[in-house]
Amino acid sequence: MPISIHSTSIGVMTRMLTTLSAMLDTAVTYAQASRLDPATLLEARLAPDMHNFVRQVQMATDTAKFAGARLAGMIPPSFLDTETSFPELQARIDKTLRFLEIIDPLEVEASSSRIVTIQHGSRSVSYRGPDYLRQFALPNFYFHVTTAYAILRTNRVPLGKLDYLGAFPTDGASVPVEGRRIQYG
Repeated sequence: MPISIHSTSIGVMTRMLTTLSAMLDTAVTYAQASRLDPATLLEARLAPDMHNFVRQVQMATDTAKFAGARLAGMIPPSFLDTETSFPELQARIDKTLRFLEIIDPLEVEASSSRIVTIQHGSRSVSYRGPDYLRQFALPNFYFHVTTAYAILRTNRVPLGKLDYLGAFPTDGASVPVEGRRIQYG
């Protein structure tokens, strides 16, 4: 059975943005408990030449909305990069998730025959839809989510690998895996 382009793009990005949102909640709780100014986390970066935490979240959401729109042949919504607080970043993630929800899965699946052209600086690069997803959109998306996670970890926010991976079913539910079902719980 072929893998759905929609589940590999919109499904994956929705799950990871939901996980990123939970990481933001953990960061807020940590800042409050340790009496840390939230601006310390918002402005933190891994290296002097890298973007700060706020920009990492903005770029993760931008990558998700642009990927969804490009794969579906849509015009993406425009978000101003004006967030300066955790609630504003949460609102941005929520806006992105709402946009991803309205994308027609059939239009995303049709990207297998659609050409996606993006600008890299002064040059444009064209991909078939699935190649754009695999070679650019997903790596770029994961880079920014992972960097946001690493910034929080570097600043002692109590996050672990499972916080990055997201919640697994805990009610004894099972999920299909390559024709098999794996039990949780």
